Amino acid sequence: MTRTVDYFYSHVSPWTFLGHRRLIDIAARHGATIAFRPITVAEIFPKTGGLPLAKRPPERRAYRMVELKRWSKHLGVAINFEPKFFPADDRPALYLAHAARAAGVDLADLSYAILKGVWQDERNIADWDELKTIADGLGLDGAALVDQAQTEEIQAAAMAECEAALAAGCFGVPWYSLDGEGFWGQDRLDLLEATLAGR
Repeated sequence: MTRTVDYFYSHVSPWTFLGHRRLIDIAARHGATIAFRPITVAEIFPKTGGLPLAKRPPERRAYRMVELKRWSKHLGVAINFEPKFFPADDRPALYLAHAARAAGVDLADLSYAILKGVWQDERNIADWDELKTIADGLGLDGAALVDQAQTEEIQAAAMAECEAALAAGCFGVPWYSLDGEGFWGQDRLDLLEATLAGR
């Protein structure tokens, strides 16, 4: 029986960016499917004790930067550690992803392109025109997706997904859930893979 990893993530998270393609590779190796479930940390942190970066103590902010540099080097993934458009409101990208999913689009490539936009390409993912351009670059109808993303129906679906994330125990991103077991952070991907492999 095919197993499914529920993947809760924010398009503005560097940790999501570092783990995104690795998760896809892990799932492929083990014949698992991924349920791409984008959320916004604006709905998660206030309900689970998390703080946005600007409100964290300086010691935590400093260590976050140390870890980003370590993981970027360890994985061989280039990151702009202080991108021009960060922090950014992740809700427009969230709504765009939900509009795309509703239209039958596989979010693997679209979400990666949005993440890359923040962490490598200096794009403002809170801007609808930028999101349209990103979607167009993948051969999608960016204008139609942007229009749909701004509907009450799509935005309500996105908020419902955030509630589903909370129900799954999610308090940070990325969050991977397999058979009801949660794994927080891209640094837990090895443990997720071991679980998929039955180890």
